[in-house]
Amino acid sequence: MAAPLPNTQQAMRRRNLSLVLHAVAAHGPLSRAAVAARVGLTRAAVSTLVDELIRDGLLVELGPSRPGTVGRPGSALQLNERGPAGLGAEIGVDHLAVCAMDLAGRIRARTELASANRDRSPAPALAQLAGLVRQVAAEAELGGLRPVGLAVAVPGLVARDSSLVVRAPNLGWEGVDIGPELRAALPGLPVTVDNEANLGALAELWRGGHDPAPRDFVHVSAEIGIGAAVVLDGQLLRGTHGFAGELGHVPVRPEGPECACGGRGCLEQYAGEEAVLRASGLSPEEAAAQHPGPGGRIAVLAVRAASGDQRARRALRGAGSALGIALAGAVNLLDPEKVVLGGALTPLAPWLLPALERELGRRLTDPARPGSGAVTVSRLGPDGPLLGAASSVVQAVLDDPAGFRDPAGAAEPAGIRGSDA
Repeated sequence: MAAPLPNTQQAMRRRNLSLVLHAVAAHGPLSRAAVAARVGLTRAAVSTLVDELIRDGLLVELGPSRPGTVGRPGSALQLNERGPAGLGAEIGVDHLAVCAMDLAGRIRARTELASANRDRSPAPALAQLAGLVRQVAAEAELGGLRPVGLAVAVPGLVARDSSLVVRAPNLGWEGVDIGPELRAALPGLPVTVDNEANLGALAELWRGGHDPAPRDFVHVSAEIGIGAAVVLDGQLLRGTHGFAGELGHVPVRPEGPECACGGRGCLEQYAGEEAVLRASGLSPEEAAAQHPGPGGRIAVLAVRAASGDQRARRALRGAGSALGIALAGAVNLLDPEKVVLGGALTPLAPWLLPALERELGRRLTDPARPGSGAVTVSRLGPDGPLLGAASSVVQAVLDDPAGFRDPAGAAEPAGIRGSDA
Protein backbone atom coordinates (compact mmCIF):
# COMPACT_ATOMS: atom_id res chain seq x y z
CA MET A 1 0.00 0.00 0.00
CA ALA A 2 1.15 3.54 -0.71
CA ALA A 3 2.94 5.45 2.06
CA PRO A 4 1.05 8.41 3.61
CA LEU A 5 1.59 11.64 1.70
CA PRO A 6 2.92 14.78 3.45
CA ASN A 7 0.62 17.74 4.04
CA THR A 8 1.41 19.91 1.03
CA GLN A 9 -0.86 21.34 -1.65
CA GLN A 10 0.43 18.77 -4.15
CA ALA A 11 -0.09 15.96 -1.63
CA MET A 12 -3.64 17.15 -1.00
CA ARG A 13 -4.35 17.02 -4.71
CA ARG A 14 -2.99 13.48 -4.89
CA ARG A 15 -5.17 12.46 -1.94
CA ASN A 16 -8.21 13.97 -3.64
CA LEU A 17 -7.44 12.09 -6.85
CA SER A 18 -7.39 8.93 -4.75
CA LEU A 19 -10.70 9.82 -3.07
CA VAL A 20 -12.38 10.23 -6.46
CA LEU A 21 -10.89 7.03 -7.88
CA HIS A 22 -11.84 5.03 -4.77
CA ALA A 23 -15.40 6.37 -4.94
CA VAL A 24 -15.83 5.22 -8.54
CA ALA A 25 -14.13 1.89 -7.75
CA ALA A 26 -16.49 1.20 -4.85
CA HIS A 27 -19.76 2.63 -6.18
CA GLY A 28 -19.44 3.27 -9.93
CA PRO A 29 -20.62 3.95 -12.49
CA LEU A 30 -21.22 7.42 -11.02
CA SER A 31 -21.83 10.88 -12.43
CA ARG A 32 -19.46 13.67 -11.47
CA ALA A 33 -22.15 15.13 -9.24
CA ALA A 34 -22.61 11.80 -7.48
CA VAL A 35 -18.85 11.55 -6.94
CA ALA A 36 -18.81 15.08 -5.47
CA ALA A 37 -21.61 14.14 -3.07
CA ARG A 38 -19.72 11.03 -1.93
CA VAL A 39 -16.30 12.58 -1.40
CA GLY A 40 -17.42 15.96 -0.01
CA LEU A 41 -15.70 18.15 -2.62
CA THR A 42 -17.23 20.79 -4.88
CA ARG A 43 -18.48 19.75 -8.31
CA ALA A 44 -15.96 22.03 -9.94
CA ALA A 45 -13.07 20.48 -8.00
CA VAL A 46 -14.28 16.96 -8.78
CA SER A 47 -14.68 17.80 -12.46
CA THR A 48 -11.05 18.95 -12.63
CA LEU A 49 -9.85 15.81 -10.83
CA VAL A 50 -11.97 13.58 -13.08
CA ASP A 51 -10.53 15.23 -16.20
CA GLU A 52 -7.03 14.43 -14.91
CA LEU A 53 -7.93 10.81 -14.16
CA ILE A 54 -9.45 10.42 -17.64
CA ARG A 55 -6.37 11.97 -19.22
CA ASP A 56 -4.17 9.54 -17.30
CA GLY A 57 -6.17 6.55 -18.51
CA LEU A 58 -7.68 5.61 -15.12
CA LEU A 59 -11.32 6.59 -15.69
CA VAL A 60 -13.61 6.62 -18.73
CA GLU A 61 -16.98 8.26 -19.36
CA LEU A 62 -19.72 5.98 -20.62
CA GLY A 63 -22.20 8.59 -21.81
CA PRO A 64 -25.30 10.07 -20.16
CA SER A 65 -26.55 8.20 -17.11
CA ARG A 66 -30.28 7.93 -16.34
CA PRO A 67 -30.66 8.38 -12.61
CA GLY A 68 -34.42 9.02 -12.80
CA THR A 69 -34.15 12.60 -11.53
CA VAL A 70 -35.13 15.93 -13.09
CA GLY A 71 -32.46 17.78 -15.08
CA ARG A 72 -29.80 16.89 -17.56
CA PRO A 73 -28.27 13.49 -16.92
CA GLY A 74 -24.61 13.44 -15.87
CA SER A 75 -22.10 11.36 -17.78
CA ALA A 76 -21.43 8.09 -15.97
CA LEU A 77 -17.84 7.43 -14.92
CA GLN A 78 -16.26 4.03 -14.46
CA LEU A 79 -12.80 2.55 -14.06
CA ASN A 80 -10.93 2.15 -17.32
CA GLU A 81 -11.02 -1.50 -18.41
CA ARG A 82 -7.96 -0.76 -20.57
CA GLY A 83 -5.91 1.02 -17.92
CA PRO A 84 -3.28 -0.06 -15.39
CA ALA A 85 -3.18 -3.69 -14.24
CA GLY A 86 -1.64 -5.43 -11.27
CA LEU A 87 0.33 -8.63 -11.77
CA GLY A 88 0.26 -11.16 -8.95
CA ALA A 89 2.41 -14.27 -8.65
CA GLU A 90 2.60 -17.12 -6.18
CA ILE A 91 5.48 -19.49 -5.50
CA GLY A 92 3.94 -22.56 -3.91
CA VAL A 93 5.57 -25.78 -2.80
CA ASP A 94 3.94 -27.63 -5.69
CA HIS A 95 3.00 -24.90 -8.17
CA LEU A 96 3.69 -21.50 -9.70
CA ALA A 97 0.82 -19.16 -10.59
CA VAL A 98 0.51 -15.71 -12.16
CA CYS A 99 -2.49 -13.48 -12.87
CA ALA A 100 -3.28 -9.99 -14.18
CA MET A 101 -6.01 -7.96 -12.47
CA ASP A 102 -7.63 -4.78 -13.80
CA LEU A 103 -8.60 -1.79 -11.64
CA ALA A 104 -12.07 -3.23 -11.03
CA GLY A 105 -10.57 -6.39 -9.55
CA ARG A 106 -11.34 -8.64 -12.50
CA ILE A 107 -8.83 -11.32 -13.47
CA ARG A 108 -8.05 -10.72 -17.13
CA ALA A 109 -5.27 -13.28 -17.66
CA ARG A 110 -4.02 -16.19 -15.61
CA THR A 111 -1.74 -19.20 -15.81
CA GLU A 112 -0.75 -21.92 -13.35
CA LEU A 113 1.88 -24.61 -13.60
CA ALA A 114 2.53 -27.69 -11.48
CA SER A 115 6.09 -27.33 -10.23
CA ALA A 116 7.94 -29.32 -7.55
CA ASN A 117 9.64 -26.40 -5.79
CA ARG A 118 10.53 -28.06 -2.49
CA ASP A 119 14.33 -28.13 -2.13
CA ARG A 120 14.62 -26.83 -5.68
CA SER A 121 17.32 -24.28 -6.40
CA PRO A 122 15.78 -20.78 -6.44
CA ALA A 123 17.36 -19.77 -9.79
CA PRO A 124 15.45 -22.18 -12.10
CA ALA A 125 12.23 -21.65 -10.15
CA LEU A 126 12.54 -17.89 -10.54
CA ALA A 127 13.45 -18.19 -14.23
CA GLN A 128 10.34 -20.31 -14.76
CA LEU A 129 8.23 -17.80 -12.82
CA ALA A 130 9.64 -14.90 -14.87
CA GLY A 131 8.59 -16.71 -18.06
CA LEU A 132 5.03 -17.10 -16.73
CA VAL A 133 4.92 -13.41 -15.75
CA ARG A 134 6.04 -12.36 -19.23
CA GLN A 135 3.35 -14.60 -20.73
CA VAL A 136 0.56 -13.15 -18.56
CA ALA A 137 1.81 -9.58 -19.05
CA ALA A 138 1.70 -10.10 -22.84
CA GLU A 139 -1.87 -11.44 -22.62
CA ALA A 140 -2.88 -8.46 -20.49
CA GLU A 141 -1.36 -6.02 -22.97
CA LEU A 142 -3.27 -7.68 -25.82
CA GLY A 143 -6.41 -6.90 -23.82
CA GLY A 144 -5.43 -3.23 -23.65
CA LEU A 145 -4.07 -3.31 -20.09
CA ARG A 146 -0.84 -1.74 -18.88
CA PRO A 147 0.93 -3.79 -16.17
CA VAL A 148 2.35 -1.41 -13.58
CA GLY A 149 3.78 -3.74 -10.95
CA LEU A 150 4.31 -7.31 -9.80
CA ALA A 151 3.74 -8.66 -6.29
CA VAL A 152 4.92 -12.15 -5.37
CA ALA A 153 3.51 -14.35 -2.59
CA VAL A 154 5.92 -16.83 -0.98
CA PRO A 155 5.39 -19.39 1.82
CA GLY A 156 8.04 -18.03 4.16
CA LEU A 157 9.42 -15.13 6.15
CA VAL A 158 10.09 -12.01 4.09
CA ALA A 159 12.16 -9.18 5.58
CA ARG A 160 10.09 -6.05 5.97
CA ASP A 161 10.21 -3.59 3.04
CA SER A 162 12.44 -5.89 1.00
CA SER A 163 12.33 -8.83 -1.39
CA LEU A 164 14.55 -11.00 0.83
CA VAL A 165 13.10 -14.39 1.71
CA VAL A 166 14.78 -14.89 5.08
CA ARG A 167 13.51 -18.43 5.54
CA ALA A 168 11.02 -20.59 3.64
CA PRO A 169 11.45 -24.00 5.28
CA ASN A 170 8.90 -25.77 3.09
CA LEU A 171 10.78 -24.60 -0.01
CA GLY A 172 14.20 -25.17 1.56
CA TRP A 173 15.16 -21.54 0.81
CA GLU A 174 17.11 -19.38 3.19
CA GLY A 175 18.49 -15.88 2.64
CA VAL A 176 17.25 -15.67 -0.96
CA ASP A 177 16.62 -12.22 -2.45
CA ILE A 178 14.18 -12.96 -5.26
CA GLY A 179 13.72 -9.36 -6.36
CA PRO A 180 16.87 -8.78 -8.45
CA GLU A 181 16.38 -11.81 -10.70
CA LEU A 182 12.74 -10.97 -11.40
CA ARG A 183 13.52 -7.29 -11.98
CA ALA A 184 16.31 -8.21 -14.40
CA ALA A 185 13.95 -10.47 -16.32
CA LEU A 186 11.18 -7.86 -16.31
CA PRO A 187 12.89 -4.48 -16.84
CA GLY A 188 10.98 -1.45 -15.63
CA LEU A 189 8.36 -3.42 -13.69
CA PRO A 190 8.44 -2.74 -9.92
CA VAL A 191 8.57 -5.98 -7.92
CA THR A 192 7.45 -6.50 -4.31
CA VAL A 193 7.53 -9.71 -2.27
CA ASP A 194 5.41 -10.70 0.73
CA ASN A 195 4.40 -13.68 2.81
CA GLU A 196 1.50 -15.67 1.33
CA ALA A 197 -0.58 -15.41 4.53
CA ASN A 198 -0.23 -11.62 4.55
CA LEU A 199 -1.39 -11.35 0.95
CA GLY A 200 -4.23 -13.79 1.61
CA ALA A 201 -5.40 -11.56 4.48
CA LEU A 202 -5.26 -8.45 2.27
CA ALA A 203 -7.30 -10.26 -0.38
CA GLU A 204 -9.85 -11.05 2.34
CA LEU A 205 -9.94 -7.39 3.36
CA TRP A 206 -10.30 -6.03 -0.18
CA ARG A 207 -11.97 -8.84 -2.16
CA GLY A 208 -13.48 -11.18 0.42
CA GLY A 209 -17.11 -10.29 -0.26
CA HIS A 210 -17.95 -9.60 3.40
CA ASP A 211 -20.78 -7.16 4.11
CA PRO A 212 -19.56 -5.26 5.97
CA ALA A 213 -15.88 -6.14 5.64
CA PRO A 214 -14.35 -6.98 9.05
CA ARG A 215 -11.76 -4.44 10.18
CA ASP A 216 -10.17 -6.67 12.80
CA PHE A 217 -9.51 -10.33 12.04
CA VAL A 218 -6.99 -13.14 12.13
CA HIS A 219 -6.57 -14.87 8.77
CA VAL A 220 -5.27 -18.45 8.86
CA SER A 221 -4.06 -20.13 5.68
CA ALA A 222 -2.09 -23.19 4.74
CA GLU A 223 -0.18 -24.92 2.04
CA ILE A 224 2.33 -27.46 3.37
CA GLY A 225 2.78 -25.27 6.46
CA ILE A 226 0.39 -23.03 8.34
CA GLY A 227 0.57 -19.26 8.37
CA ALA A 228 -1.53 -16.46 9.76
CA ALA A 229 -1.88 -12.74 9.34
CA VAL A 230 -3.44 -10.17 11.64
CA VAL A 231 -5.49 -7.23 10.38
CA LEU A 232 -6.25 -4.52 12.96
CA ASP A 233 -8.40 -1.50 12.11
CA GLY A 234 -8.08 -2.36 8.43
CA GLN A 235 -4.27 -2.45 8.50
CA LEU A 236 -1.96 -5.44 8.26
CA LEU A 237 0.11 -5.99 11.41
CA ARG A 238 3.63 -6.78 10.20
CA GLY A 239 5.75 -6.64 13.33
CA THR A 240 9.19 -5.10 13.75
CA HIS A 241 10.93 -7.39 11.26
CA GLY A 242 7.90 -8.22 9.11
CA PHE A 243 7.50 -11.69 10.64
CA ALA A 244 4.18 -11.32 12.50
CA GLY A 245 1.72 -14.18 12.11
CA GLU A 246 3.89 -17.33 12.40
CA LEU A 247 1.00 -19.34 13.83
CA GLY A 248 2.34 -22.62 12.47
CA HIS A 249 5.22 -22.47 14.94
CA VAL A 250 3.16 -21.74 18.03
CA PRO A 251 3.65 -24.76 20.32
CA VAL A 252 0.39 -26.53 21.09
CA ARG A 253 2.01 -29.49 22.91
CA PRO A 254 5.45 -28.43 24.23
CA GLU A 255 6.65 -32.04 24.59
CA GLY A 256 5.51 -32.98 21.09
CA PRO A 257 7.61 -33.97 18.07
CA GLU A 258 10.51 -31.84 16.87
CA CYS A 259 9.69 -29.29 14.18
CA ALA A 260 11.85 -28.11 11.28
CA CYS A 261 11.99 -24.69 12.96
CA GLY A 262 13.92 -26.22 15.89
CA GLY A 263 11.01 -26.12 18.34
CA ARG A 264 8.83 -28.97 19.59
CA GLY A 265 5.11 -29.61 19.37
CA CYS A 266 4.43 -26.78 16.91
CA LEU A 267 0.97 -26.45 15.36
CA GLU A 268 2.33 -27.62 11.98
CA GLN A 269 3.19 -30.99 13.56
CA TYR A 270 -0.53 -31.57 14.14
CA ALA A 271 -2.42 -29.47 11.58
CA GLY A 272 0.06 -29.13 8.71
CA GLU A 273 -0.87 -30.90 5.47
CA GLU A 274 1.70 -33.66 5.77
CA ALA A 275 0.91 -34.31 9.43
CA VAL A 276 -2.80 -34.68 8.68
CA LEU A 277 -2.13 -36.95 5.71
CA ARG A 278 0.00 -39.27 7.85
CA ALA A 279 -2.59 -39.28 10.64
CA SER A 280 -5.20 -40.31 8.07
CA GLY A 281 -3.06 -43.24 6.92
CA LEU A 282 -1.63 -41.71 3.76
CA SER A 283 1.91 -40.74 2.91
CA PRO A 284 2.25 -37.38 1.09
CA GLU A 285 3.67 -39.29 -1.89
CA GLU A 286 0.66 -41.64 -2.05
CA ALA A 287 -1.77 -38.72 -1.88
CA ALA A 288 0.09 -36.86 -4.63
CA ALA A 289 0.02 -39.94 -6.85
CA GLN A 290 -3.73 -40.34 -6.32
CA HIS A 291 -4.44 -36.71 -7.22
CA PRO A 292 -1.48 -35.04 -8.97
CA GLY A 293 -1.23 -31.29 -9.44
CA PRO A 294 -1.63 -28.22 -7.20
CA GLY A 295 -3.91 -28.83 -4.24
CA GLY A 296 -4.20 -32.53 -5.07
CA ARG A 297 -3.23 -33.86 -1.64
CA ILE A 298 -5.82 -31.66 0.07
CA ALA A 299 -8.38 -32.87 -2.48
CA VAL A 300 -7.63 -36.49 -1.53
CA LEU A 301 -8.25 -35.69 2.15
CA ALA A 302 -11.51 -33.89 1.34
CA VAL A 303 -12.77 -36.76 -0.81
CA ARG A 304 -11.94 -39.33 1.88
CA ALA A 305 -13.60 -37.30 4.62
CA ALA A 306 -16.69 -36.67 2.48
CA SER A 307 -17.00 -40.40 1.74
CA GLY A 308 -17.10 -41.17 5.48
CA ASP A 309 -13.52 -42.40 5.97
CA GLN A 310 -13.28 -42.40 9.78
CA ARG A 311 -9.50 -42.23 9.91
CA ALA A 312 -9.44 -39.13 7.70
CA ARG A 313 -12.19 -37.53 9.77
CA ARG A 314 -10.38 -38.32 13.01
CA ALA A 315 -7.17 -36.77 11.62
CA LEU A 316 -9.06 -33.61 10.65
CA ARG A 317 -10.72 -33.40 14.07
CA GLY A 318 -7.27 -33.57 15.65
CA ALA A 319 -6.02 -30.83 13.31
CA GLY A 320 -9.04 -28.67 14.14
CA SER A 321 -8.44 -29.10 17.86
CA ALA A 322 -4.77 -28.11 17.48
CA LEU A 323 -5.81 -25.05 15.44
CA GLY A 324 -8.26 -24.07 18.17
CA ILE A 325 -5.55 -24.28 20.86
CA ALA A 326 -3.16 -22.10 18.83
CA LEU A 327 -5.82 -19.60 17.86
CA ALA A 328 -7.16 -19.19 21.40
CA GLY A 329 -4.00 -17.35 22.41
CA ALA A 330 -4.26 -15.01 19.43
CA VAL A 331 -7.97 -14.33 20.05
CA ASN A 332 -7.44 -13.68 23.76
CA LEU A 333 -4.52 -11.37 23.02
CA LEU A 334 -6.01 -9.38 20.13
CA ASP A 335 -9.82 -9.66 20.56
CA PRO A 336 -10.49 -9.74 16.80
CA GLU A 337 -13.96 -9.54 15.31
CA LYS A 338 -13.42 -12.72 13.30
CA VAL A 339 -11.07 -15.58 12.58
CA VAL A 340 -11.02 -16.34 8.85
CA LEU A 341 -10.05 -19.79 7.64
CA GLY A 342 -8.54 -19.46 4.17
CA GLY A 343 -6.08 -20.87 1.68
CA ALA A 344 -5.83 -24.62 1.25
CA LEU A 345 -7.72 -25.14 4.53
CA THR A 346 -11.05 -24.07 3.02
CA PRO A 347 -11.95 -27.40 1.33
CA LEU A 348 -11.42 -29.10 4.71
CA ALA A 349 -13.50 -26.63 6.73
CA PRO A 350 -16.55 -28.90 7.23
CA TRP A 351 -14.40 -31.34 9.23
CA LEU A 352 -12.01 -28.87 10.86
CA LEU A 353 -14.49 -26.32 12.17
CA PRO A 354 -16.46 -28.28 14.81
CA ALA A 355 -13.33 -29.26 16.78
CA LEU A 356 -11.68 -25.87 16.17
CA GLU A 357 -14.67 -23.91 17.46
CA ARG A 358 -15.15 -26.26 20.41
CA GLU A 359 -11.52 -25.83 21.51
CA LEU A 360 -11.62 -22.10 20.91
CA GLY A 361 -14.83 -21.75 22.93
CA ARG A 362 -13.28 -23.56 25.90
CA ARG A 363 -10.27 -21.29 26.03
CA LEU A 364 -11.60 -17.77 25.47
CA THR A 365 -11.27 -15.47 28.48
CA ASP A 366 -14.68 -13.87 27.88
CA PRO A 367 -17.28 -16.52 28.81
CA ALA A 368 -19.97 -14.50 27.07
CA ARG A 369 -18.19 -14.87 23.74
CA PRO A 370 -18.88 -18.32 22.25
CA GLY A 371 -16.42 -20.13 20.01
CA SER A 372 -19.19 -21.04 17.57
CA GLY A 373 -19.62 -18.36 14.92
CA ALA A 374 -16.27 -16.73 15.70
CA VAL A 375 -14.72 -18.48 12.71
CA THR A 376 -15.71 -17.89 9.10
CA VAL A 377 -14.53 -19.62 5.95
CA SER A 378 -13.03 -17.52 3.16
CA ARG A 379 -14.87 -17.45 -0.16
CA LEU A 380 -11.53 -16.97 -1.93
CA GLY A 381 -10.22 -20.43 -1.06
CA PRO A 382 -6.73 -21.38 -2.21
CA ASP A 383 -6.65 -18.39 -4.60
CA GLY A 384 -6.36 -15.90 -1.72
CA PRO A 385 -2.57 -15.28 -1.80
CA LEU A 386 -2.48 -14.91 -5.61
CA LEU A 387 -5.45 -12.53 -5.62
CA GLY A 388 -3.97 -10.61 -2.71
CA ALA A 389 -0.70 -10.18 -4.61
CA ALA A 390 -2.41 -8.71 -7.68
CA SER A 391 -4.78 -6.68 -5.50
CA SER A 392 -1.88 -5.08 -3.64
CA VAL A 393 -0.67 -3.55 -6.92
CA VAL A 394 -4.19 -2.41 -7.85
CA GLN A 395 -4.67 -0.94 -4.38
CA ALA A 396 -1.45 1.04 -4.76
CA VAL A 397 -2.89 2.60 -7.95
CA LEU A 398 -6.16 3.48 -6.21
CA ASP A 399 -4.27 4.93 -3.23
CA ASP A 400 -2.00 7.16 -5.32
CA PRO A 401 -3.19 7.39 -8.94
CA ALA A 402 -0.81 10.25 -9.70
CA GLY A 403 2.05 7.81 -9.29
CA PHE A 404 0.76 5.59 -12.10
CA ARG A 405 0.23 7.94 -15.03
CA ASP A 406 0.59 6.45 -18.48
CA PRO A 407 3.87 7.91 -19.76
CA ALA A 408 2.60 7.54 -23.32
CA GLY A 409 -0.48 9.63 -22.52
CA ALA A 410 -4.03 8.31 -22.55
CA ALA A 411 -6.16 8.55 -25.64
CA GLU A 412 -9.34 10.61 -25.47
CA PRO A 413 -11.97 8.13 -24.22
CA ALA A 414 -15.03 7.30 -26.25
CA GLY A 415 -18.40 8.54 -25.03
CA ILE A 416 -20.13 11.83 -24.45
CA ARG A 417 -18.57 14.33 -22.12
CA GLY A 418 -21.28 15.09 -19.58
CA SER A 419 -22.31 18.10 -17.55
CA ASP A 420 -21.76 18.55 -13.81
CA ALA A 421 -25.47 18.03 -13.21
